[in-house]
Amino acid sequence: MNFLTKSYLAYSHGEKTVSPWVILKPLGWLGSVIVGTRRAFYDHGVYASEEPPLPVISVGNLTTGGTNKTPFVEFIAEQLSRWGLKPGIVSRGYGGTTSEPVVVLNGRGDRSVVGDEPLLLSSRLTDVPVAVSSDRMADVAALLDHDVDIAVADDAFQHRRMVRDVDIVLVDATCPFGNGTSLPNGILRELPGSLSRAHAVVISKSDQTSPEALRRLKERISHWVPQERIFYSRLADPLWERWDGERFVPVGKSMTAFSLIVFSAIGNPHSFRNTVLKSGAAILHEFEFKDHHHYDANDLQKIEDAARKSGGKAICCTEKDIFNLPRGYVPRVPLYVPRISALVEEPGRFWNVVVQALRPQIVVASNGYGEDAIGARLARKAAQRFPQAEVCAFPLVGSGIPYKKIGVRILPPLSKSPTGGIIKYHLRDLYQEIKAGLFRQISRQLSAWNQLRSSCRTVLCVGDAYLLCHTLWGQGKKALMVATAKTKFISGHWKLESFLYRKGCRKVWTRDEETAVELRQNGVAAVFEGNPIMDLSCDNTKGTVPWGEGRRLLVLPGSRERAYKDLGLLLRALGKISERCAIAAVMVPAPSIDIDTLVKTAVGWEFDGLHLCRGRLDIVIYRGEVAEAARGAELLLGLAGTANQVCAGLGVPVLSVIEKGKLVQKKLLGDSELLVEADADVLAEAALDLLADAERLAHMSSEGRLRLGQSGALDAVLNYASEQLGWKKRAFVYDELSKRMKFDR
Repeated sequence: MNFLTKSYLAYSHGEKTVSPWVILKPLGWLGSVIVGTRRAFYDHGVYASEEPPLPVISVGNLTTGGTNKTPFVEFIAEQLSRWGLKPGIVSRGYGGTTSEPVVVLNGRGDRSVVGDEPLLLSSRLTDVPVAVSSDRMADVAALLDHDVDIAVADDAFQHRRMVRDVDIVLVDATCPFGNGTSLPNGILRELPGSLSRAHAVVISKSDQTSPEALRRLKERISHWVPQERIFYSRLADPLWERWDGERFVPVGKSMTAFSLIVFSAIGNPHSFRNTVLKSGAAILHEFEFKDHHHYDANDLQKIEDAARKSGGKAICCTEKDIFNLPRGYVPRVPLYVPRISALVEEPGRFWNVVVQALRPQIVVASNGYGEDAIGARLARKAAQRFPQAEVCAFPLVGSGIPYKKIGVRILPPLSKSPTGGIIKYHLRDLYQEIKAGLFRQISRQLSAWNQLRSSCRTVLCVGDAYLLCHTLWGQGKKALMVATAKTKFISGHWKLESFLYRKGCRKVWTRDEETAVELRQNGVAAVFEGNPIMDLSCDNTKGTVPWGEGRRLLVLPGSRERAYKDLGLLLRALGKISERCAIAAVMVPAPSIDIDTLVKTAVGWEFDGLHLCRGRLDIVIYRGEVAEAARGAELLLGLAGTANQVCAGLGVPVLSVIEKGKLVQKKLLGDSELLVEADADVLAEAALDLLADAERLAHMSSEGRLRLGQSGALDAVLNYASEQLGWKKRAFVYDELSKRMKFDR
């Protein structure tokens, strides 16, 4: 290592503050700006991250130079193997040339292709496949062919494109952050604040500094990471071996009688020097080369000559250096190598943090009352499919009642939306939302997303492009999208929406095949595997609907605030119908509607908790699912949105009123829906006409089933997540490790 290199390293590591290398400060500032911008882009979805098909534990750092990452990767993989899992390792292969994944087994591989560290790890862990390339996502996929359960990623903390389940960051106790500045002025790849992304921070080489220095460093790190997630690590006393040119020959643990010429091409030769000295050997001379240096004959001649001239008994290097020696090299002077391994203090506490971070956290996000109902169904299915996971909900609009009903934890602060989130038809609706605190609520929701960052799996979105933007800005991960808001039958998707789906979604499930085709033509990974709205009609056979005598009319006042006002219109219409025809009416209030408040608007009617009565007209208030009631209905008087569509899909003819939203919905429902003026007399007359026309009712029923199609989308979403995103494997790994942790205790 020449003088300039030593001078630069002394400056960048903070050993010298006065140095001509200070001219690099502007570049260091520029580097921090570039890295910070890149980090922000990944945090907010400008550059979207993707979830790999296996759980991933990353071992990384913030600085250039050695922090004992490689032995720590070995420590993690070895422990996972000991617990009965099959780990694989993912490595960039520094010093190698491959861009396509190459899997190394049993230490066999071409150093020029895969680099030195993968060969070292593979030689130490003969049952662990090591995948090497510049594409970590492709490496993880390559490990699937070797039946791997979990991947350990070497030096992946800055590899933001690949989502990691656990980020372990090593901090060198002897030189934590160098001179505190970014490359090239310092040694920081990211500023220390980036430690907040870590699930665990391990202070390595804890035995090479004072207890007071360790305490101060831990206190500093605790500004970004809770102290319970900070650990200490050191290297175990090495087992020495001699390299004879073909194999390692065990020697023992003590080197007291040896005077050595030491050479190395690693990130931190100081740590290696300490290891040699602690073993009792004397160092006569030291040769330092650039990290991953590939030795040639001249290098080795100089080293061996130095040993002979100084009277040294042997030469010494690291295990990694062995893989950088020329092919066929046989040392003419005994060559000794310390076999090192990492130890972590409080291993039980450490592994508890790691295992808890491996627990899958599934988030279902939705933006609308109908979307909440679909999201709740998806959340329930996810909890049944992956019982080991924590399933949470992120509703953007309203109070999340469908999620509360099934006991799913709601993450963001809830708000009461005066319009139910529908602001696209009238400017006054947008004004009402702003007046009610729309921007304040958005800010609180984004803060809630920020608290989830690095902890949840790929978000399951039920809604539209706005929800996707919200999720990307909050999480940065590509989502799985159940696109319920638009269909080719109504207006199709704008180019901007298609662009967002193309860039921000792993896959999109649509309401119909025509919409999927439209999106695929715009480059979106879109499929139709059943109408998600019709999934609301499934698994609803438990309730018994108390239909009375007469023609069966289902009544849906809707799920938004206006339902309290609209009830009067429906009741007046029902009264007029009952004067001319015997009817059995069942009303299903939406979960978002307070029934006591609703019935108070029914002036002149009596309510006993189950029935709303006036004269001979008795309306049953049913608190179960809409689909349960729909299966026995002949006609729907509906002012709902999604619920109207569910009923149409189940073959119930829909009678509703003319308004902007319903006119849009009419394009979807076609002849299965009849729209009339919002007048009780007109509604009643239309209902009576339909009830008297069996042929038209049959046509409307058939049209609704045809238009809405079959269910199945939600199961398809979870099937994709289970296999393609590795959720099944993640649940298995968490379950196995949890059992092992309990057993070991």
